[in-house]
Amino acid sequence: MLAIGALLGSALIAVPVAAHATTAPAATAPASTAETTVAAAAGLDDPAKKEIAMKIVSSAENSSLDWKAQYKYIEDIDDGRGYTAGIIGFCSGTGDMLDLVEYYTQIKPGNVLAKYLPALRKVDGSDSHAGLDPNFTKDWAKAAQDADFRKAQDHERDRVYFNPSVNQGKVDGVGVLGQFIYYDAIVMHGDGGDSTSFRNIRKRALSKAKSPSQGGNETTYLNAFLDARVWAMKQEEAHSDTSRVDTAQRVFLKKGNLNLNTPLDWKVYGDSFHIG
Repeated sequence: MLAIGALLGSALIAVPVAAHATTAPAATAPASTAETTVAAAAGLDDPAKKEIAMKIVSSAENSSLDWKAQYKYIEDIDDGRGYTAGIIGFCSGTGDMLDLVEYYTQIKPGNVLAKYLPALRKVDGSDSHAGLDPNFTKDWAKAAQDADFRKAQDHERDRVYFNPSVNQGKVDGVGVLGQFIYYDAIVMHGDGGDSTSFRNIRKRALSKAKSPSQGGNETTYLNAFLDARVWAMKQEEAHSDTSRVDTAQRVFLKKGNLNLNTPLDWKVYGDSFHIG
């Protein structure tokens, strides 16, 4: 989990939302309200929307929209989680990096990172580099040149973070923006049992507002969720800068852009970004 990092699979393509194909030809009557609603109903798992999500997360995690350049990224950002690496900020201290390397080794035995599995198991839950230094960072960058390792990062990102957050968002009745808000939260906070985890951020929000699936207003609920997210971020010094919420997600929400439509303009940590 990067103090980062919506983030994509190899099948992702930067194309217009497929739902536009349902738009009526110019010679026919304008689309009905119902048809327009269907056209806007794509989830964050729509390839074009997922590409946008990956870019926004990368803007916060890596100060760049080029999320595909982050497969090779690795450093210790001094947040108590050991090494943070890859497209989603897999951490040596939180177990998701271990899961990634285990999966990579399943699909490609004898890879350059397989020899670090014993060390990754020992440092899990700590910020220790024992058994990883001095060559782990070099070998990580080397592994990132392997298409199988990039696919493994995509797989673990989707399995652990992206799919659960999108699925929960759909259950709660929130649209593309809400699903992204969930995704960014689970990327940073994980979904464990601690008070700042995704599930408990969501629980805190639900104590303040009903979700759309409960009959609540979507904007009201998402504001409550972002309030809970900001609270969670401020509990930890490494995450205390809340601009990824204040000058990005909250901006989209205030504009009523619940479908996360482009163009998008936002700031993170003082840097400005644009997706046309």
